[in-house]
Amino acid sequence: MEAYLDNSATTRCCEEAAQLVVKLLTEDYGNPSSLHNKGVIAENYMNDARKKIAKTLKVQEKEICFTSGGTESNNLAIIGVAEANKRSGKHVITTSIEHPSVSATMAYLEEHGYEVTYLPVDAYGVISLDDLKAAIRPDTILVSLMQVNNEIGAVEPIAEAGALIKQCNPQTLFHVDAIQSYGKMRIYPAKMHVDLLSVSGHKIHGPKGSGFLYIKDKTKIHPLLNGGGQQRGMRSGTENVPAIAGLGVAAERIYTGFEEKIDRGEMLEYVNYCGKYYGTPKSEVDARLDRGTTVVLVIEVVGAANIKKLYPESTLIFIMPPSMDELRARLRGRGTESEEAIAGRLKRAEEELPYAREYDFSVENRDVDACADEIYRILKQRQQD
Repeated sequence: MEAYLDNSATTRCCEEAAQLVVKLLTEDYGNPSSLHNKGVIAENYMNDARKKIAKTLKVQEKEICFTSGGTESNNLAIIGVAEANKRSGKHVITTSIEHPSVSATMAYLEEHGYEVTYLPVDAYGVISLDDLKAAIRPDTILVSLMQVNNEIGAVEPIAEAGALIKQCNPQTLFHVDAIQSYGKMRIYPAKMHVDLLSVSGHKIHGPKGSGFLYIKDKTKIHPLLNGGGQQRGMRSGTENVPAIAGLGVAAERIYTGFEEKIDRGEMLEYVNYCGKYYGTPKSEVDARLDRGTTVVLVIEVVGAANIKKLYPESTLIFIMPPSMDELRARLRGRGTESEEAIAGRLKRAEEELPYAREYDFSVENRDVDACADEIYRILKQRQQD
């Protein structure tokens, strides 16, 4: 049995998308520009995919431009905007941690006379909004930020950045590389003041060679490809209907039950970060938690009492080890701590067990998935109560 753990690099194409791709390659293989029946059928597949994708972002169907993937989408957004708006200015802003499809494109602009400001990031890979504000100028035509970093998973403050950009210079266009975030986070371009947004199909269980660029209506942008004028003149060339249709299926599939998936994912995020809470300054805890937010703590991590004092309105859920013997075996199995350190952790865990039972909920840490499901069930029940 295969265990594949590299979905940030690429995903397995889902069966529904793969089967539809084959069907369009062998049966409904018409050119969507053709006027005969097969052409009309192909065009309908494209329109259906565009409708499905637009629905996931709550945008207009005409604002979706299909591409060959993330790299083309990023190039079209950056170079297309730069070329179309160079009379207004030649200053562009991005970050120091962008994907090569953005950073190399920025280098291309620099070679052609544009000035690029590269925003630094903090220890967590996140930009400073103050740095962004200071960098925006009257001649800034574009800001391009990734939403989620492909290497370390840093999440940039896109909504806040979008509002800030439009406040400082309403003419500055805002491009977001959402290749790692689409299908995993709530993304609403209109609310986030995003003018252009890049997505790749093979990151969401769609076919490779598929993607799209959201282009807000009336955005000033030049096409990279010239020819037959397909896709409202933005990307000439016969469309890759099998890939586009497969992308539409993958997008619809990943957004089915999306809110429930997001809710569950947010609960698991607290588990992922639980080990970072103990011993961290309150300012750093504040960056992760809001007052009243549900906090999930693993009982092995000491410091629950401090968290409760800092966030008295929060709900604390303790994932408790089945027994001290099992916890001892687990710590020894890691092979990273001395017996003295393990004894210290066990002692602290035992001290916290009675304290933990005084608070909201406790579940046994016998199985990660079972715990996640139990946490989600408890929180949903609490919301209903």
